[in-house]
Amino acid sequence: MIRDDGWTRNSIWEHSATVRDLYARRCRQEAEEMTCAAQAVRLLAPYAAPGDTVLDVGCGSGYFFHSLVRAGIRADYVGIDASPGLIAIGRQEMPAFGLPAERLRVLRIDDLDGEADHVVCMNVLSNIDNYHRPLERLLKVGRKTLILRESLADRASCLYVRDNYLDDGVDLRVHVNTYDKAEVLAFIRAAGWSPTVVEDERTNGKPEMIIGYPHHWTFIVAVRS
Repeated sequence: MIRDDGWTRNSIWEHSATVRDLYARRCRQEAEEMTCAAQAVRLLAPYAAPGDTVLDVGCGSGYFFHSLVRAGIRADYVGIDASPGLIAIGRQEMPAFGLPAERLRVLRIDDLDGEADHVVCMNVLSNIDNYHRPLERLLKVGRKTLILRESLADRASCLYVRDNYLDDGVDLRVHVNTYDKAEVLAFIRAAGWSPTVVEDERTNGKPEMIIGYPHHWTFIVAVRS
């Protein structure tokens, strides 16, 4: 029998009770704000004007909305994520904090179209097969800025490894990619944007071990030329 739910059945994000619990607590503001979220808001603040739209790509459950509110950024927030389970958490929890459920959408980057003043994408492209097409889509959608945080280094490394931190009995693999920083910057410039590299405050330029593999977190602030 042929099925049409292969993506969700084989997505690590749909198979971790630990992640679901953490994301729900972040939505309820019961967990500490992510360092990268606080930094992303500070990087965005100089460019954001009241009424601008902020598109959070790979939003999880939409808790980045809290960071915008804390920073006093009065933007129209929309969050998209490919994981139905994580979006469902946000739709349940975030309306109590002023974010309408319809602002959180189950949407993969391949299906994304339209425009947003600012695009924020953190810790997403490093966990998919490659960055070229999704990053191109984000650059097409963004009107003013792109705030990007991914694993970047002087040398690329692309792995496809078993995630040993999932629910019992789940055997799935995930991409753990580090992209060539200079190549990514050149790609962004070729699309008509001006990118600036910013050191990640959480890791201070040092690799962070996640599921047993190093991630070289780096911010890029890109402004449309």
